[in-house]
Amino acid sequence: MKIAIYGGSFNPIHLGHINLAHSLIEQGLVDEVWLMVSPQNPLKRNDSTSESLDISEYTHRLKMAKLACKGIAGIWVSDFESHLPVPSYTITTLTELSATYPQHQFCLVIGADNWERFGRWYKSEEIIENYPLMVYRRPGCEIVVPEKLSERVSVVETPLYDVSSTEIRNHQKTDMLTPSVLKYIRKNHLYGY
Repeated sequence: MKIAIYGGSFNPIHLGHINLAHSLIEQGLVDEVWLMVSPQNPLKRNDSTSESLDISEYTHRLKMAKLACKGIAGIWVSDFESHLPVPSYTITTLTELSATYPQHQFCLVIGADNWERFGRWYKSEEIIENYPLMVYRRPGCEIVVPEKLSERVSVVETPLYDVSSTEIRNHQKTDMLTPSVLKYIRKNHLYGY
């Protein structure tokens, strides 16, 4: 099977994440999408100026992702990175996934904002050499793929949602949450709710 790895903090997961994953499956680009809930983003600094201090405990983010995707065919929530050294770099995750599931072909899904800074990712060239990349559009971000990478990096057409998890944490755009996730957030008093 061809499986897209869609990683992130998912802090919290929202309909933009889910609909994007569903769109990749509907278009036949992949057979499944595995949402890889990251324990810690290596590019986010861990000090008082960092957004990472807002990140709910990993278990909350994982539970919310599982609630949001429950019953959606082809979308799986994975805690695979929680068994790897923290921070887990994407190349490590992909390499370990390939070793653990040799029967699958993995590709990576990232947003245009991450593509703009992809050169800063640990072993980014090795990722591109070994795993196809699918880049989806984000509001306000241009996607420029150099000709030499065009066989390994594709721009995918998916629904465009002008929403971020930060806005939801700031009590905006809560209509972009599934009812089960909103209920979980309120029950556990996350993000000041």
